[in-house]
Amino acid sequence: MDKPAIKKFAVWARNKLIADTKYRAGLVGVTETAIAEPLPQSNETVQFFDVGLPQPYRIEGDAVTQRQRFVAELNKETAKQGSYTAAYQTVVDKVAYTWFNRLIAVRYMEVNDLLPSRTRALSSADGRAEPQIVTIPFDAVLDYTPAEQQQIVTLKNDNKLDEVFRLLFLKQCAALGDCLPRLFEQVDDYMPLLLALSFTDKDGVVCHLVNDIPESDWQDAVQIVGWLYQYYNTEPKEQVFANLKKNIKISAENIPAATQLFTPDWIVRYMVENSLGRLWSEGHPDFDKSEWKYYLDEAPQEPQVAQQLAELRKGYAALTPEDIKCIDPCMGSGHILAYLFDVLMQIYRSAGYTDRDAAASIVEHNLYGLDIDDRAAQMAYFVVMMKGCHYDSRFLRRHLNPHVYAIQESGELTTDALGRLGKQESTARALLDGFKNAKEYGSILQPKVTLAELDALQEQLREVDGASDMGSLTDQLVAGQIVNVLYPLIEQARMLVQKYDVVVTNPPYMGASNMNPRLNDFIKNHYPDYKSDFFSAFIVRGSEMTKPEGYCGYFTPYVWMFIQSYEKLREYLYSNATIETLIQFEYSAFEEATVPVCTFTFSKIKTIKRGCYLRLVDFCGGMEVQREKTLEAIHNKNCGFYYECSVDKFNAIPGAPVSYWMNDAIIKAFVDNPALKAYSVPKIGIQTGDNDRFLRYWMEVGTENISFHADKKKKWFPLNKGGDYRKWYGNCEYVMNWENDGHEIRNFKNEKGKLKSRPQNLNYMFTESISWSMVTSGAFSVRYYPGYFTANVAGVSCYPSEEHIYYLLALLNTSIAGKVSKMLNPTLNSNAGDIEKLPIIIDEHLKSDIDTISKKNISLSKSDWDSFETSWDFAEHPLVKWSHDLWDCTAIAATMDYFYHGERPEVSCPVELCYLLWQGECNERFAKLKANEEELNRIFIDIYGLQDELTPEVEDKDVTVRRADLGRDIRSLISYAVGCIFGRYSLDKPGLAYAGGDWNPDQYHTFLPDADNVIPITDEEYFTDDLTGLFVAWVKKVFGADSLEDNLAFIAKALGTKGTSPRAVIRNYFLNGFYADHVKIYQKRPIYWLYDSGKQNGFKALIYMHRYNADTSGLVRADYLYKMEQVYESEIARMDDAIAHGASREVAQATKRKEKLVKQLKECKDYDDRLGHIALARIPIDLDDGVKVNYDKVQTGADGKKQAILAKI
Repeated sequence: MDKPAIKKFAVWARNKLIADTKYRAGLVGVTETAIAEPLPQSNETVQFFDVGLPQPYRIEGDAVTQRQRFVAELNKETAKQGSYTAAYQTVVDKVAYTWFNRLIAVRYMEVNDLLPSRTRALSSADGRAEPQIVTIPFDAVLDYTPAEQQQIVTLKNDNKLDEVFRLLFLKQCAALGDCLPRLFEQVDDYMPLLLALSFTDKDGVVCHLVNDIPESDWQDAVQIVGWLYQYYNTEPKEQVFANLKKNIKISAENIPAATQLFTPDWIVRYMVENSLGRLWSEGHPDFDKSEWKYYLDEAPQEPQVAQQLAELRKGYAALTPEDIKCIDPCMGSGHILAYLFDVLMQIYRSAGYTDRDAAASIVEHNLYGLDIDDRAAQMAYFVVMMKGCHYDSRFLRRHLNPHVYAIQESGELTTDALGRLGKQESTARALLDGFKNAKEYGSILQPKVTLAELDALQEQLREVDGASDMGSLTDQLVAGQIVNVLYPLIEQARMLVQKYDVVVTNPPYMGASNMNPRLNDFIKNHYPDYKSDFFSAFIVRGSEMTKPEGYCGYFTPYVWMFIQSYEKLREYLYSNATIETLIQFEYSAFEEATVPVCTFTFSKIKTIKRGCYLRLVDFCGGMEVQREKTLEAIHNKNCGFYYECSVDKFNAIPGAPVSYWMNDAIIKAFVDNPALKAYSVPKIGIQTGDNDRFLRYWMEVGTENISFHADKKKKWFPLNKGGDYRKWYGNCEYVMNWENDGHEIRNFKNEKGKLKSRPQNLNYMFTESISWSMVTSGAFSVRYYPGYFTANVAGVSCYPSEEHIYYLLALLNTSIAGKVSKMLNPTLNSNAGDIEKLPIIIDEHLKSDIDTISKKNISLSKSDWDSFETSWDFAEHPLVKWSHDLWDCTAIAATMDYFYHGERPEVSCPVELCYLLWQGECNERFAKLKANEEELNRIFIDIYGLQDELTPEVEDKDVTVRRADLGRDIRSLISYAVGCIFGRYSLDKPGLAYAGGDWNPDQYHTFLPDADNVIPITDEEYFTDDLTGLFVAWVKKVFGADSLEDNLAFIAKALGTKGTSPRAVIRNYFLNGFYADHVKIYQKRPIYWLYDSGKQNGFKALIYMHRYNADTSGLVRADYLYKMEQVYESEIARMDDAIAHGASREVAQATKRKEKLVKQLKECKDYDDRLGHIALARIPIDLDDGVKVNYDKVQTGADGKKQAILAKI
């Protein structure tokens, strides 16, 4: 199936149909702002409308009636919504999707030769563009009137083929209204008025429908209809999720688009075979299950359980096919209903029924479906009817009415109308009250009526309707109103009240935080224990709809299996049901959803039966890989990812997660030992309410205002904000404004006076801790934080005593903690409530050794973290550090022998030697940390008795210190050199020399920083003191003059950029690569700012943010930009001279260079206009505002207009 083509068509067709509908509506005076009256010359049979053309638009006959109905529909919808604009959009959308659905239905039926007319209506079987019905209209079995026959002949003779086509298509729809009335309602309503249809238009819907989607894709109604329906909703769904980012909740009309997901076919088969299939086969053991690929045979059971199950099967054995009721309460486009139909057909056949009788009986007795979306209901109805046609060629002629409906909301009935219902008035009122806002709630509604009351009300309606025939016109009108309002409610109430043998569905997924207030309140009031997500309420509601010994099947997010907020749902299932089968998928396997999913079936009776579980979390590659692994497990129970267990095992674990793969040793650890919270309850930190306001990367602000030792007089304090996967130490990047003991955060309120921040667990601030990231895509990892840190909500922390902190850190960084934490919650979240449950075994005999290793690992990880300039404890670049010892040849030789085991690599220059020493240092640190982690794994595996479950080995990718990387490390050397050039660092002292505050020139002797904080970057060597020249001087000073050229050559080779010489390579890097690297390393908060004229590289100059002042832009302009312009003018004159007097080759070169220089000069002059606007404003900055604010501030003039003078970040 060509899904990209199907998606492209569906998205395009929706927009096209909406646009065409609006155009057609506009022709008859209906726009999104108003409904125009017909022009004065109009009468009852002919109407005219002003469309801005010389001649008005004319309609007559049926079109006049259709317009009246269209206007009536708009008025009705306006009264309902309270807005004409909203009503107009609703009706236009309805028209568009109705014709979309009808076109799809006709296309499917003509391809599969199911049209009663036996003539293709949209295409021709021989490939001609002209539809068959246009070519041979009178061969079609359609009931033409003599007038229509004459009209067809006349239009064809006049070559008005599109008009013939439109007439014939509407005639075909009218004919289909007889056998598919709920999709092709009588087309004498307003819909035909708004249909723009053409087969000759190459950009029309019909042409694209026929040609864009291969005809082979139309063989399976379920698949083509399902994907078209899902993709039709693509743009509305994207808009809903875009609105969620703006905190706009999902409104009632957007719930279908936001939650509709087409269930993969094999998942549908799995759910149906293991629910309906199991129900029947367990009572009929000789039933042939060979066609069921995804059926999981029952696990071996204990004798007493087997006896209990045998009693249950006696009830299943008594079932007849007609007894079985199946429902999909969230049916969408009917995929699950279609396969329920197939399995029911197999059951009927086994009982001796013919396909014809079985198909009719299935529709009449077995199959039920509900949805909130009218579009989905149309498609589901069509799918069920087509499934009937598959088994019975005369199915459409039987005028069967499937129990497949869109839930409708209550209409209005007067007190007088209700009074005519006598004793049944209370039932009617219960329905009217119960179905208010029903399209928002769907099948989780619980009507407060009984089946007997519904029967009585339905009988009363028959009497009222019959009596009205002999009454007055008023009586007839009131009776008609009663019937029209109540009949649909009775049918859907009956479906919600009656019990089912099988409930199978893919319910909507919507977290409580995304629900609109009305839906949120409804779920809180009616499903208070299951309010975390829409789907959890549906699980419970579906279970309630099921008979005591029936089966349920679901496809849902798998968060319910583990997360604390779903603990009540797990408790409900463990107490009221038996999980029969469950498949847990790889985290991102289902690409159509943004959440990890599972599928499971359960029986509605509590037993201690061992269920079958498939754990597919390790198999990436999408749902096809998951399908293959499912089949592998079904055929090979020893595959390694098939498990059998009963739910009583889960209750041994705090929170009772569905950790079906947990072995007895781990369960014993939970039962016999205290949890982590006994030693330290994990806490979440401060929630500021506005991180952009209160948090900074530490590099952004002046370090004189940062408290690195809990100095309460400072403004900024180190903050643990979680971060990437890293163990032992690191992710020390942020600072938080806690000036005056956090006065501003403590009092951060909204306009209504409500506190926006959550300054929680303040007594743990500035306390030694171990911490992990609340959200991470990597494995579970824990870090040590000294006592001058605080934490925010993303850095979950424990604060154990000094006695236990290193032991617990060691344990939490082992494979045991990683495995058990994923048993408690295998999502991306490592919540405090989950981690606090980890069982802790303290081995006093080994504690001292464990503490020692733990401390060593912190030290190793810290030395790695501090080797890079993004650490506030960075002292100097490691290559510079190693350069200090190069004079001691004996020591260096010994070190190289140690690092490289006597095999000394060839060395071309001091920079390369320093890199090799750094590489050896990194390798040694990496190896030591890996060995230590494996030793801790081994120790704790023995302590927990998990030798059969885990091995101590640690993969290289899980060791979170860095190895040397030539390209990265040479770039970081260059970054450090730039820092020295600006005075951020000094070769004469470790650490930061200047990052705000008072400038101290006495710190710099070996290499003097730039005096005015402006360093030009040029594409050629115009100045000796440009950035390239200064860097060369720095390399010469650090690594020696004698080896300068070799050092530059090594650096250039490591950079890998273009250039005719090492200096040219370095120059190109500064021109084109350095700033992008700097922005990336500093996470879009650069401390060096690039004045940049544009793509021609006419002018570039680098400054250091911490040395910026109000005159910096003026200085850049006056002392550097003007000077650059003068250089270009001089160079252009020199090129003119070369062109006038040079040889031909020189002329060509000079001409080419002049063209470049002219562009650069023009770019500089344009830049001067922008820069001058800013320079005159003399804009100051405040380092406390951070890069994001200041970067915009220095580019915004006094008039509020932004001038692009700095490079984009």
